[in-house]
Amino acid sequence: MSTSGVVVHRDPELLAAATAARLITRIADVQAERGSASVVLTGGGTGIAVLEHVRHSPARDAIDWAKLDLYWGDERFVPVDDDERNEKQARQALLDHVPLDPSRVHPMAASDGEFGSDPDAAADGYARLLAGAAADGWVPAFDITLLGLGGEGHTASIFPDSPAVHERERSVISVRESPKPPPTRVSLTLPAIRRSAEVWLVTTGSAKSDAVALAVAGAPEAQLPVAGARGSRRTLWLLDEAAADALPRTRP
Repeated sequence: MSTSGVVVHRDPELLAAATAARLITRIADVQAERGSASVVLTGGGTGIAVLEHVRHSPARDAIDWAKLDLYWGDERFVPVDDDERNEKQARQALLDHVPLDPSRVHPMAASDGEFGSDPDAAADGYARLLAGAAADGWVPAFDITLLGLGGEGHTASIFPDSPAVHERERSVISVRESPKPPPTRVSLTLPAIRRSAEVWLVTTGSAKSDAVALAVAGAPEAQLPVAGARGSRRTLWLLDEAAADALPRTRP
């Protein structure tokens, strides 16, 4: 049975620090149970701030970094060294500072990578990578997926009323003409995201408050894609007070 919950912290800095502590603890617990763990990373200011707090945490080495698999929920389809790439930001914030096994770090292809400038081929390549890592040949059962959201309700690179939000067969898709720049992206789909045991939706700011409240209340995912981002065991909303402002006083 899947559960959901909301945790509200005072401000963005405290939210990032608390989420980092929560992430370290959860990864360490999963590794204690099974020996390894898998996490899907997100970009954006808050997502990267969480990774920076993990980097500087005195508890970070509670994680066995060599036994951690890392994936990405979406990526801007730009050159590998472009400052807008989620992978580059994550490496600068954390990944280049911990002893990860490089073979267990799985970035999405860049526009100057092995698939060249073809985002469809990049999406298909990532789908094959996921299928190869999955016990059932489709998508791994990720332990934790970290996601942000936009004020209009997008998550990963799945935007309202877009082809991506209606995708049911593929695990990874290319996105063209994204309403948020850069226009070309690669993204997990909602069915792939829902393979995660836990989905953590981490966001800040009053501009997100209406989308948060609508999603928590169960808005249709075609209109508000973040409402369809659910974990198979738990969905956790991690918010600052401004992002939680439109929620009812009695929160789930």
